[in-house]
Amino acid sequence: MANARFEDLVETFEFLDDWEDRYRHVIDMGKAFPAMDEGLKVPATKVEGCASQVWIVPTVEGGKFDFQGASDAMIVQGLIAVLHELYAGLSVDEVRDVDAAAELGRLGLNEHLSAQRSNGLRAMVERIQDTAARAAS
Repeated sequence: MANARFEDLVETFEFLDDWEDRYRHVIDMGKAFPAMDEGLKVPATKVEGCASQVWIVPTVEGGKFDFQGASDAMIVQGLIAVLHELYAGLSVDEVRDVDAAAELGRLGLNEHLSAQRSNGLRAMVERIQDTAARAAS
């Protein structure tokens, strides 16, 4: 179950015929994603398993999940923005119920990311899922 913003993203990807256009769109999403405070880029927020530097700072307020994120790689910053579209605003229970692999598969990301990027994306999803699980208990 994805939120409405992610459904809009799926529609956008369906409209973009060429993977290069989709790739550019992901990069543009990353460029538009709000910058994370440099002070939050600490070892505790760093996501291990990513080829590039990645930091994710999840928050739960009023029962709703959100996160800040940053990367030193443009495409990964875009993937953070994609994950934000998938998860932000959901309850922690809804976050835990999201089948990220299936939802991201709707965008065709699985077929077009390197093994290292796919591993990094999985690591980011695991961080998000773990945070939601802890918040729910």
